[in-house]
Amino acid sequence: MMPSWPNLLILIAIIVLIFGTKKLRTLGSDLGASIKGFKKAMSDGDDKTSDNQTSNTGSSAHNVENQTDKKE
Repeated sequence: MMPSWPNLLILIAIIVLIFGTKKLRTLGSDLGASIKGFKKAMSDGDDKTSDNQTSNTGSSAHNVENQTDKKE
């Protein structure tokens, strides 16, 4: 059940009265910075993971070649 527009406006007015606009602005900017940092960390983690996978693939292929040489 979605609240109607007048209910949402009353709720927003109460929140502004309780916390004040300065506190809400600070909270919004902190939340935005946290989300930006999280996204950056996730993209950095993906880059490192893909780099590790390509380097591991190359080294495992090299290990397989060395094992086949030893068997002969």
